[in-house]
Amino acid sequence: MGALSSGRNESISYLHHLLGLVFFVRLIFVVEGSVTLTNSSGQNNELVVDSYAYLPPNCFHDIVSDASATLVVFERRYSHLGDHVTEEIIGIASNQPLLETPGEIFELRKLLPTSAAYDFNIHIMDFQPGEFLNVKEFHYNQHGLLLLEGQGIYRLGDNWYPVQAGDVIWMAPFVPQWYAALGTTRSRYLLYKDVNRNPMG
Repeated sequence: MGALSSGRNESISYLHHLLGLVFFVRLIFVVEGSVTLTNSSGQNNELVVDSYAYLPPNCFHDIVSDASATLVVFERRYSHLGDHVTEEIIGIASNQPLLETPGEIFELRKLLPTSAAYDFNIHIMDFQPGEFLNVKEFHYNQHGLLLLEGQGIYRLGDNWYPVQAGDVIWMAPFVPQWYAALGTTRSRYLLYKDVNRNPMG
C-alpha cells in the first residue's frame, strides 16, 4: 500500500522488461483520496475511494493526484495461457454483484472476471460484528489480505492474531486459516489470490 503525494505524477508506464520479455499486470485500488488514471490512448478515468483499475500487460499508464491519496497496488508477472487475453477494467467495488457463499454468511464480491485469461483475482469480503468463517480453510494458492475496515481475530496455522484496519496478512499455500469479526462495526478486507494456473507449472 502506498501514498501518492499532492500533485505528483507517478508516470507509472511500467509495461514490460524488454530484455527478458517479462510482462506485468497491475491492479490499483483507492483507499483514500482520488487519482486520475490515463492510459496509452489518452483516456482519463477518475478513481475515487472504492474504485479500482486492472491494467493488462502492455498497458502504459500515468497516475496523477491533486491531493494526498492512498492506493493499494498489486503487481505481478503475468502468466500467459494459450491465446487468452485480459482487458483493461475500471470499476467500483461496491457495484460488483454479491456472490453466493454456500454455508457461509459473509458477503463476497470479486473485482475481476473468473475467466481463464486472468491469473489472479481480488475479493472484497464483508463481515458484520460477530460473523466468522464457518470452516477452517486451507488452499493450494497463496493469499494476501489487507483489512480495510473494522477489527477481528485471524487464525493462521496454530497461531491467533488480533487484526485491525490497515493490517496486512500473507497466507502461504496449505496453511489453515480462519477469521472472526469483532467490535461494533463491519469488517471489510481486500483479498488477493492466485487463480486459473497450475501452481506446479
